[in-house]
Amino acid sequence: MTTIYAARKIITMNPARPTASHVAVRDGRILGAGTLEELARWGDHTLDERFADKVLMPGLVEGHAHTMEGVFWRYVYCGFFDRTDPDGKQWAGLRSVDAVLDRLSEAEKALDDPEAPLKGFQLDPIYFDNRKVSRADLDKVSSTRPIGVVHASCHIMNVNSKALELAGLLRPGINHPGVPLGEDGLPTGELKGPDVMTPASVHIGFDRDMLACDERGLRDFGKLCVQAGVTTVTDLAARLTDEAVDMMLDVTAKEDFPARVVPLRFFQGLTAADLIDNAVALRRKATDRLRLGMVKVVADGSIQGFSARMRWPGYFNGAPNGLWYVPPEQLLETYERALAADVHVHTHTNGDEATQLAIELLETALRKHPSPDHRFTLQHCQLADAAQFRRMAKLGMCVNLFANHHFYWGDEHYNLTVGPERAERMNACRTALANGLPMAIHSDAPITPLAPLFTAWCAVNRLTASGRVQGEYEKIPVEDALHAITLGAAYTLKLDGEIGSIEAGKRADLAVLEDDPTEIGGENLKDVRVWGTVQGGRVFEATAHSA
Repeated sequence: MTTIYAARKIITMNPARPTASHVAVRDGRILGAGTLEELARWGDHTLDERFADKVLMPGLVEGHAHTMEGVFWRYVYCGFFDRTDPDGKQWAGLRSVDAVLDRLSEAEKALDDPEAPLKGFQLDPIYFDNRKVSRADLDKVSSTRPIGVVHASCHIMNVNSKALELAGLLRPGINHPGVPLGEDGLPTGELKGPDVMTPASVHIGFDRDMLACDERGLRDFGKLCVQAGVTTVTDLAARLTDEAVDMMLDVTAKEDFPARVVPLRFFQGLTAADLIDNAVALRRKATDRLRLGMVKVVADGSIQGFSARMRWPGYFNGAPNGLWYVPPEQLLETYERALAADVHVHTHTNGDEATQLAIELLETALRKHPSPDHRFTLQHCQLADAAQFRRMAKLGMCVNLFANHHFYWGDEHYNLTVGPERAERMNACRTALANGLPMAIHSDAPITPLAPLFTAWCAVNRLTASGRVQGEYEKIPVEDALHAITLGAAYTLKLDGEIGSIEAGKRADLAVLEDDPTEIGGENLKDVRVWGTVQGGRVFEATAHSA
């Protein structure tokens, strides 16, 4: 049966027919967009006018997120900014270490089991004048139960003495760049990087994979997608065990689950050969709503966590260079094997030294395995300069820039991490586009909230949290920002033939909006209200929390 939806306006992202008044849907696909008279010629149909006062655009595509956000909301929110959870409750941001400890203490008192771990997320010490949270601080909350709080970047974790003790780390003689030591020669409680976070995580309550999502968490994440107008979302670092894949296949197959999920197999703990073999095997299990077969590699850490790899002159405040998460030899082998097996690779590079390494190694791999449409994508890629973007474009690469950083950490980058000049060209959207590089922009949820229209606002305005414009030259027009959160993101996932625009043959994925993002003005783009989504022809209203 054909359904024709009427709307106040339809923004198609199809340049041949950029706007329309109606869209026809059959069997979860788009028959066409145009006038009612045109679409009625397809034959018998039902006219659905529920969106007659709404604006429709392609379902938004979040090209870098993590479904673990659905699970994290069962922990204690310790972030600096106000944030809304999957059930619509707003949590006030915490402005000091003492406020963080107070919220953790309140949660600790509510735990019935005296030995149960206490977990928190979204800690951001850079906003506390970079005042580090120590094991002694967390010991004030409890010295008898293990406590762990993940930083907003998810690259660092703070733990108390009990957690260090259980992990075998509360001892002298530890020599690891990810384990800072105090004056007493013992770890301070700050753990940088997955290799040192993992031994403590199992004792804190992250006994399952911290990056993973359980059934309840995936459903909660689906609620966030509807609230944000997102119909296709990535899980950009998933272990994808057999159990996890079975769960995701089951949940995404249900008619009440509102999104298409694209999880990427995470590299850690696998050889390059096993990683690519696993991706190929996973690809055979893929469905429309669960796209499998791509991989994610992390080259370095976090800029605000001072664990990203930086080229000269390094960190503005003189901090030592960051951490490599993967040896160059393993990264090169991963690229070579992936190209040979036609496996799509996304690589996390925050610092420009990590970006340079990825570019050089991919160029080497492409000489061995030429590929005309590989679309290997650098994620974040925050400090890339024009020369790097030009080289990436010539190699057929894509980029997904972390535009939200301007708002959440822009002032700190300007004053502390990279200094004024480099901060003004971070996440250089205009330069990337000017050099012909296919580009998306992202939230990296839960690092920042899942909200592509807010991300678009960040790229258009480049305002910091203090209200200062950071990088006037790198602003992009509204139309380019909307492209980046629809077709641009779809292209980086090799899904642009199926989603990202409203035109005949594509999936019936729509964002249903109360306001017109092309008319509200770039300065108000973040205020566009989302009614809900249509995903594969199925309608989901945000206030209904259908997931």
